[in-house]
Amino acid sequence: MRAARMHREAGPRGASPRTDAEGRRMVTLARPCIGMEEKRAVMEVLDSGAIAQGPKVLAFEESFAAYCGTKHAVALANGTVALHAMLLAAGIGNGDEVVTTPLSFAATANAVLMAGAKPVFADIDPSTMNLDPENACAALTPRTCALLVVHLYGLPCDMDSFQSLAERGNLLVLEDSCQAHGATYRGRRAGSLGDAACFSFYATKNMTCGEGGMITTFDDGIAERARRLRFHGQDNGGKYIYRELGFNYRMTDIAAALGLCQLEKLPSMNDLRHTNASLYRRLLAGIPGLILPPVVQGAEHAYHQFTVRVVRKDFGLDRDELARALSRSGVETGIHYPLPLHVYPQFTALGYRWGDFPNAERVSGEVLSLPVGPHLCGEDIAYVAACIREVAEHAVP
Repeated sequence: MRAARMHREAGPRGASPRTDAEGRRMVTLARPCIGMEEKRAVMEVLDSGAIAQGPKVLAFEESFAAYCGTKHAVALANGTVALHAMLLAAGIGNGDEVVTTPLSFAATANAVLMAGAKPVFADIDPSTMNLDPENACAALTPRTCALLVVHLYGLPCDMDSFQSLAERGNLLVLEDSCQAHGATYRGRRAGSLGDAACFSFYATKNMTCGEGGMITTFDDGIAERARRLRFHGQDNGGKYIYRELGFNYRMTDIAAALGLCQLEKLPSMNDLRHTNASLYRRLLAGIPGLILPPVVQGAEHAYHQFTVRVVRKDFGLDRDELARALSRSGVETGIHYPLPLHVYPQFTALGYRWGDFPNAERVSGEVLSLPVGPHLCGEDIAYVAACIREVAEHAVP
């Protein structure tokens, strides 16, 4: 596809434009922003000879708790085990039900199964693509013990409604904040909005350890048990004293050294995401059938993803056709997520079927994530927007 005339914008600083062998501009969906600070920090740990969980992990936990505004932070090996350990540490297990969203990465609901509980799905609000509080309320049963909300793509959920629902039902509110580093709701950061929360530091997240996870909480008991669970149930006060069945879920000092550097850069990297997202909003405004991420009063988006919806009857092409057209112009996109969770085998075994959650099912066929990370400059964003506009101009609704 011939790219439309590219808008020249004074945008955020980024790496020099990438091109392929034919000189075509390449815009990647995500790339870790790793600098000399991270390399030096990792080398210091390697040179120290103490590379497993140690002082860097403790320092990272303290810094991350301070950043989120919580009392405790417990570092773990990755986001999935952080979810699992958070659920167990909160006392969730066999016979319990946890209400959550069907539109998320599989780890959200898989962790509920791993804890021995049942994930009870409720449909999303199609405007925010987050779990809908009214639908969550309708899904409650006498066995419900927690609401597991997901701040999808970095947009915080309607936490006032979920807290009110939890208070009426004496339920826990647990946050899957794996895509919401730095997002805020009414001035408070994700990770500090419920009884406990978890984060992922995978390579594509707003900040990375390569792999890594974190539980944040104000609750002393949840924090103490999470620390015990991550090390084979070992008592925190006595070596080789095992209080319960646990796991090897520990983070290394190598990963924590990366995390400390990345945490310092997180505000500036998130600022670049916001700049890129604002530019998209201006350049993509008014295209029929292209629904941009919502702006929600009181919620500050972290823009882990800039996820649009492509409505075929108005745009003229479906999501997959737009993705293919962008790929031909060197623009990488992502689909988060192509199917809602309730149609996968581990959940159909619980009785779920296609048709149960029409909002999530419809949205999953429309979502397309555009490159938005801090590795991109304003010219990259303008190029992507120009390519989309050219496709839209030639599409026939």
